Amino acid sequence: MSASLTLTARQRAELARHLLPEDGCEAVAILLCGMARGGNPLRLLVRQVHLIPHEACDRRPDAVTWPTELIVPWLEVADKLGLAVVKIHGHRGYDRFSQTDDESDRLLFPSLYAWVDRAPVHASAILMDDGRLFGRVVSEDGQFQPLQAVHVIGDDIERFDGGGGAAAVPEHGRRIAQTFGGGTFERLRRLKVGVVGCSGTGSPVIEQLARNCIGSLVLVDPDHVEDKNLNRIANTTRDDAEHGRLKVDVAARAIAAMGLGTTVQTLASTLFDPVVVRELASCDVLFGCMDTIDGRHLLNKLATFYLIPYFDLGVKIEADGMGGVNQVCGSVHYLQPGGSSLLSRHVYSLEQVRAAGMMRTDPQQYQRLLDEGYLRGVQEDRPAVVQLNTLIASLAVNEFLARLHPYRLDPNAEHSVTRISLSHGIFEHEADGQPCPVLSRHAGRGDVEPLLDWPELSGGA
Repeated sequence: MSASLTLTARQRAELARHLLPEDGCEAVAILLCGMARGGNPLRLLVRQVHLIPHEACDRRPDAVTWPTELIVPWLEVADKLGLAVVKIHGHRGYDRFSQTDDESDRLLFPSLYAWVDRAPVHASAILMDDGRLFGRVVSEDGQFQPLQAVHVIGDDIERFDGGGGAAAVPEHGRRIAQTFGGGTFERLRRLKVGVVGCSGTGSPVIEQLARNCIGSLVLVDPDHVEDKNLNRIANTTRDDAEHGRLKVDVAARAIAAMGLGTTVQTLASTLFDPVVVRELASCDVLFGCMDTIDGRHLLNKLATFYLIPYFDLGVKIEADGMGGVNQVCGSVHYLQPGGSSLLSRHVYSLEQVRAAGMMRTDPQQYQRLLDEGYLRGVQEDRPAVVQLNTLIASLAVNEFLARLHPYRLDPNAEHSVTRISLSHGIFEHEADGQPCPVLSRHAGRGDVEPLLDWPELSGGA
């Protein structure tokens, strides 16, 4: 079975300290991984890191052994929770599995499958002293299949491919390759990116991602084009509004007309659909381009469960409807799994999430509680203009590219939040902050029932 591995930069740093000690001898750790089973390849998501103590091992520069009973408690946890097991050790300079590694894996993995039979695969991986990672699925009968890729999600978004040479850069991609290098262009072509919301900010995000030759886009939006959308949704026409065409279909039509090789999957549904959640869980990157509070919270939660980097876009115009403008501003939040969240950054509160969910699922109860003063209202409709939407979309796409190909002088760690106010002449950025106490504990859980521990998502295809 084909598989990939995803871990956070924090986890890699913890592993590096243990697996690459100053004495130069090998060390080993065990990773317990949640899974995203809905895509191809199967995604292994590091949920727990267990370091096997140096003093418990027989360690040499080219090999490490340890008593198998040391890992039995972790295997019991993996079996109980249905987690995959990855054995990982460090190499200095030697960027392949050794014959000793082959013999060790063929000896160890039959017992892993005997202990943990709820996971379809287990794997072995190596962390290099330069930060690169690679690995392989090890079958129960000792056969090896390289991991398709290893993803490391932190301030930067890193991907280490497991094989296959880079294809030639097509003519339409030359300018991108000239700017960011052929390697970055190749990575863009291999990425699957989900965009939730295809209206104000989503439309220019989609346009820019496609023209940067993203390999695959998953577009989510249940709405149809209306007259009120024509001032700000790229590629829409009066005819689209008159026929009520789906926003996702209009976006897909425009991408196909570009002819740049981006494939598109359209989902004309809300985010609160198990089919949509499972499809987004197979993406490499997510963009949230919606203004509903419960939708943003759900997408942040999805990104955490499945270790996916998430860019959240927001715009705000305060106007009196008669030409008076008090504020024109927007923000881009980059959210890495296990770090801070929109909730811990105080973009919204759990009370607001509850209110937004009630307004969506039970509007009569929402109105009753609002009238009685038990809920604060949720603003439903705000003014929007194409120039502000496009500016914030461009900031988000550039933020994505800066993490894929770090090019700015400041470290990416200082740019987790970007805020801009055109009315007040403000352009500022902030660092990530502390891990969210509500969401960070869910990092790497992957598939659970109900999905994301969200009862509304129980069942489905």
